[in-house]
Amino acid sequence: MTCAELEILLCDYVDGTLHAQERTALESHLSGCPACTQLAADVQGVTAFIGRVAEVNPPAELMTRILHYAPSGRRASAAERISSSPSWIKRLFGGFVQSVLQPRYVMGMAMTILSFSMLARFAHIDPRQLRPADLDPVKVWQGIDDRSHRVWDRTMKYYDNLKLVIEIQSRLKEWTDQDPGAASGAGARNRGSQQ
Repeated sequence: MTCAELEILLCDYVDGTLHAQERTALESHLSGCPACTQLAADVQGVTAFIGRVAEVNPPAELMTRILHYAPSGRRASAAERISSSPSWIKRLFGGFVQSVLQPRYVMGMAMTILSFSMLARFAHIDPRQLRPADLDPVKVWQGIDDRSHRVWDRTMKYYDNLKLVIEIQSRLKEWTDQDPGAASGAGARNRGSQQ
């Protein structure tokens, strides 16, 4: 018996419904194959766990709802057939509209529109004046690159114009201008102490 055949017969073996000949072949395979032995032990453990789980009774209102919505088997009256007939939209479009309006499709379309609008805003593309040439990947990349350089330049300009930065730069310049020989002498002393 192969491992694939054992997997097919394993559920019947655990339930005890195998014929004697198949059970003997399965048990002889289990004695020689550690992987299948582990699989059989896992299946028996799961079956034992399911047997220990308490039985859950459905709430009464669930049964009432099922019975209310399930067809009763009796013939519907003319008034019931008219009230339950599909609307003109369903008759016109069939199931197409219903399948398109599934939550996963609607959410996917909304996320796609949101993503494109965010990219267009970042690349400074006005969707009202959008042309097919504007969707060229090179043009979009150039717009993004241009925007990032502008943001960097504005940030550096803001940083350079801060009063604190200007004050620190002017003090450092004053100190270096006052004693240019001290800075070179300190450098010479450091080089002499290293030798």
